[in-house]
Amino acid sequence: MYNLNETIVAVSSPSLGARSIVRITGPDTIAIVQEVLNSKVKPDKAGIRTGSITIDPQLSIDASLYLFLAPHSYTGEDTAEIHLDAGQAIVEGLMETLLANPLRGRNAGPGEFTARAYLNDKIDLSQAEAVNEIITCSNRFQLAAAEKLLAGRLTQATEEILAAVMECLSLLEAGLDFSTEDIEFITRDQTVERLERIKQMLERLLAESIHYESVADLPAVGIAGSPGAGKSSLLNKLLTRPRSIVAGRRKTTRDVLTDMLVLTNCRCVIFDCAGLLEKPDNILDELAHQAAAEALEKASVVVFCVDISKTDWTEDIAIRKFIKDDLQGQETRIIPIATKSDLLSEDALAEHLAEMNKLFAADFLPTSAKAGTGIEQLREAIDEKIISQTAGNAKDQTQHGIALTARHRQAVTEAIKTISESIEEIKAGNDEVAAMLLRSAYQSASHIQQQHIDEQILEEIFSRFCIGK
Repeated sequence: MYNLNETIVAVSSPSLGARSIVRITGPDTIAIVQEVLNSKVKPDKAGIRTGSITIDPQLSIDASLYLFLAPHSYTGEDTAEIHLDAGQAIVEGLMETLLANPLRGRNAGPGEFTARAYLNDKIDLSQAEAVNEIITCSNRFQLAAAEKLLAGRLTQATEEILAAVMECLSLLEAGLDFSTEDIEFITRDQTVERLERIKQMLERLLAESIHYESVADLPAVGIAGSPGAGKSSLLNKLLTRPRSIVAGRRKTTRDVLTDMLVLTNCRCVIFDCAGLLEKPDNILDELAHQAAAEALEKASVVVFCVDISKTDWTEDIAIRKFIKDDLQGQETRIIPIATKSDLLSEDALAEHLAEMNKLFAADFLPTSAKAGTGIEQLREAIDEKIISQTAGNAKDQTQHGIALTARHRQAVTEAIKTISESIEEIKAGNDEVAAMLLRSAYQSASHIQQQHIDEQILEEIFSRFCIGK
């Protein structure tokens, strides 16, 4: 699987970044660096060096070398990072030079640097998984959860639980060993009491933890309104590029069109759909209306569009009733906006806006996809709405709980189940069976961060990483 006798090399920076970083780790790190750095590298001195790097015989470029010596490096091995301000072609040339001698270095696989940190006991498995969560996180709540996992909070909690299980198991088995003697190390009632506490610790760990899936999945933002309300134009303006067809006739959009919207604090999936209809005219309108309604039902935020240039909003008032205010008990998810504000004079705009606010009992944000009016305020409103919703089910957990991945939750759940079974066996007087179940519970809980885990599971975990991490 992973050969620690090999030296690995990889680009560990984004391809579009201004600065490029090439990372090297393994037994031949110093030798490889000395071949390309045009200055002396002392193999016993860590630190930062500046100089030039040989890309090929005709080209050298200024670079900085960061050298970390074993065992005081991320991987636990000699590690070097070459930092240079250069384009992709230069970096590719450097990689070819570094890998010119196949006996010294090879391309790193996905997550192999972090895998080496794990295999060299620099981090446990939970912390290794946290590295990937930090790299791939899409919002600040997921980042906070991953940082707590990386800090070892889960490991500390697990070690406390394992110690409690082992102590109880030791007392139970000691009683079995001296069952013929008049010695009682722990009564059955005391054993049940201890196991109940351990079970509660596991259940609390599960209940108070944050699920990565709850903050990793991108929230959906739907644009709703009657046909011709300017939804497609608004989508294109928010994305700053054409995504939806815009035409001067109603009912242009029939399907649900989705795209990624990057905001200040998070990202979301935004979609445009067919205009909602109070009374569909035909089967095609009905199907389009149904698809739109189903998509909006699942959206975290709904941008409700009303054409402010109109004088009759009877249809819009009826359509507004199709959209539920809240989502799973959260605060209102609706952001009311008045579209096409550029079509009215300043006085008419103020008059129509006041009337709309009164009719809909809501404060509308005047916008114009054509003039760009209110677009930035709308982006901020969407961002704040998503953050406030996420904060309701994730912020408190990231402050007080511990982040669990699906693998962690499975291990904890199995331990809870086995502890519960052992309690029943103790109550029934089956101490030997209870001891066997406790050993199984200990093994289940130890799977969270155990050092000797099946190689196939390790490969599955680190295959999700990007190369260079």
